[in-house]
Order: sequence, then structure tokens, then C-alpha cells
Amino acid sequence: MATRHQSRTAVVGLLYAYDLGNEAIAKFSDDIFEEGKIRNKQREFSHNLFNGTLEHLEMLDSQIEAHLKEWDYEAIGKVEKAIMRLGAYEILVAKTDRAIIINEAVNLAKELADEKSPKFINGVLDAIGKES
Repeated sequence: MATRHQSRTAVVGLLYAYDLGNEAIAKFSDDIFEEGKIRNKQREFSHNLFNGTLEHLEMLDSQIEAHLKEWDYEAIGKVEKAIMRLGAYEILVAKTDRAIIINEAVNLAKELADEKSPKFINGVLDAIGKES
């Protein structure tokens, strides 16, 4: 059985593909989840995260952009955006515990992004969480 971390990793991949312009990626989400052995409750959890993030994308992007200090939102890497969008969704909409989500986002950044990303993502999500 897949863990929530594995589910979030798959969702970040889907969000990344979506941001690259593959808007039809949602049609293949079940295949991607199956490949990662994400089944049953974890698959439902994954679908909820992915669909919820897309549903609230405009609001999430505006929240992220509002909490960037000296960064241009368009200059941020797509992997970092995917991680922050998912984290912001879980903090603001799903109302998951902020500390858990920030920890997950930092771990995802360590695995998937460059070495400066964990600190950057931590700062942005912490600022978003403090206002929610």
C-alpha cells in the first residue's frame, strides 16, 4: 500500500505535467497512480489532492505570488510551483495541519528540486499558513 508521501509525489508529477501544458494529464492519472501502486483510499486521496489543486489553481497561485518576497512568480521552477501549489491547497483548502504539510513539501523539494528549493518552499508555505 502506498503512503501519503508517495501519493503526494505522484500528484506533484501530475501538476508538473499540467503546468508544462499537458492539460489532458488528468485522463491518465489512474494509470500513473496504478504504476506507483497507489490504490484504494490512497488513490482517492491522490485524486482529491490533484483535482482540488486544479480547481483552486488561480487562488493558490495568487496566494503564493503574494508571499514571494523578491521573486518573480514566472521565474520559479515548475517543480517548485507544483510542490507549493499542492502545499498551499492542503493548508488553505483541505485544512491539513500546517506543520505536516510544510514538512512534506520540504521533503518533496529535497527529492525533486534543487538544493535551495526546500528553504524557499518552507518560507513561502509558512507565510501562507500563518495567514490562514
